[in-house]
Parts: sequence; C-alpha cells; structure tokens
Amino acid sequence: MAKEKLGFLLGIVGVMCFSLTLPATSIAVAYFGTTVVGLGRTVIAAILVAIILIFRKEKLPSFRQFKSILIVALGAVLGFPLLTSWAMEYLPVSHGAVEVALLPLVTAGFAMLRAGEQPSLKYWLSSLIGSCAVIVYALILGFGQLHFADLALLAAVVLLGFSYAEGGRLAKELGSWQVIAWAILIAAPFFIIPVGLNFTQDMIHAPMQAWISILYLGVVSQFLAYVAWYSGMSLGGIARVSQIQYLQPFLMILFAAIFLNEAISFMTIGIAIIVLLSVIVGKNTKVTRSDSYKT
Repeated sequence: MAKEKLGFLLGIVGVMCFSLTLPATSIAVAYFGTTVVGLGRTVIAAILVAIILIFRKEKLPSFRQFKSILIVALGAVLGFPLLTSWAMEYLPVSHGAVEVALLPLVTAGFAMLRAGEQPSLKYWLSSLIGSCAVIVYALILGFGQLHFADLALLAAVVLLGFSYAEGGRLAKELGSWQVIAWAILIAAPFFIIPVGLNFTQDMIHAPMQAWISILYLGVVSQFLAYVAWYSGMSLGGIARVSQIQYLQPFLMILFAAIFLNEAISFMTIGIAIIVLLSVIVGKNTKVTRSDSYKT
C-alpha cells in the first residue's frame, strides 16, 4: 500500500507538471513556430539527458527494451509534442485541455493490451463518468465547429496513451527516468536538422516569457515530468495512476487563466468536482496486475 500511495503521489506531481504544457506551448509557438517548439523541446532535453547518462555510466538497453523505447519516442517525444504544437496555433488551451482529458481511458485500454492489467467494472464505470463529464463540458460550453486541429489532438492522445502504457510497463525493469531518457536521446539527432532549418534570427529576439516557456517544455514537460509520471505508474499501476489525468484539463484551464487570461466559468468548477470524485473512486478500485507482459 505504501508503494501504491507513493506511486499516486508521483503521478500527481507528473500531472501538475504536464498541466503547464499546453499553456507553455501556446505561448512559445506564437514566437518559435510548430517545428521549433514541437521538436526543439526534445533537443533541449537531450542535452540534459546526455550529461546524466554519461555521468552515471548507464548501460545500453537490450534489443527488446529498445523496441519499447521506440514506442515511447513515437508518442511522447515526437507525436504528442508536434501535434499539440500545431493544434495550439488554431485552438484555445481550454479546448485542447478537454480533449486531452480522454488520456486516462486511452491509457487504461493500452495497459490492458500491453501491461496485462485488468481493471474492475467499477474502475471502468468511474472512468466513463470522468470521460462523459469532460465531453458534456465541451458540448455545453460550445467550443465551436470541429477543426482539423481537433483530429490532430485526438491522434496525439492515442499516441501518448500508447507510449504511457508502454513506458509505465518498461519502467518496472529499466527504471523510470531511463525510459524517457533513452527515448529522448534516440530521437534528438533526427530533430536537430529540422529545428535548425526552421530557427530564424528573429526568434532570438523573442520575449522572455517565450524563452521561459520553451525551456520549461524541454526540461520539465519533456523530461522531469515523465520521470515522476513513469515512476508513479510503475509503483501504483498504469490504469489506476492514469486516472489522475482526469484532473489535468482543469489544471490546464486554471493555468491558462493565470498565464493567458482565459476565463474560468462556474461550470468548469462544477465539472472539476465530478471529475475529482471519479478519480477518487477509480483510485480505490481493484486492478489486477500481471508481472508478465507482451513483447
């Protein structure tokens, strides 16, 4: 129980850090563009990761582990950052936050397929309540016509959910920070050229808030937040800890109000309470966990 409580606490830390990702992306992409923000954050993170891996003299992952790391890189390092950076050029943070709220359900589904977890019926009911709450929230507030950027966000959610489940599974044997560290280091060399080609001299004169935002995305969103998140899922279970993500859209909206002056309605607060209750219920439901996994 102590291990699961620690996992849940680390999951909360991860979600808090992730909740600033879309607001920071919205600020940074206005000055640096989709490619520099979406891929450049990995280049920034790779500098920190390389120093840590060299200092600790970490051994290379096995070939089987390498395949899982590629999945993590596809979702957490390439797909989600690039797709959300593009979407944030067209959508408000509050819109994107609601769609990202589907992450727990997607992650739990992949946890069944890849990590051998079997959530109970009560877990799925609480998950559906949380999902329905954010969907109703979106429909009532009327975020406008369906945009192609919505499809990009949904694709980002699927890719990230897959990489979350795979990374949480692999963290049990490789280590939490090593999973995202190797994923970053593998992907970064392929990102340097497109980032360099899209970086212009005018970007050097971007305001301080833009530079702080992109540094946050590189150091915290792309690396440190994943260390806490994968550690949490490894200790507390992928399906159960992933439910904490239902709080993420409302934290994103809160941060958007603080940093981007987006409005918060009473409905947002009411839906947030419903979501919080679903997280509490989901946290205490039975999830059967298997030590075996699929390769």
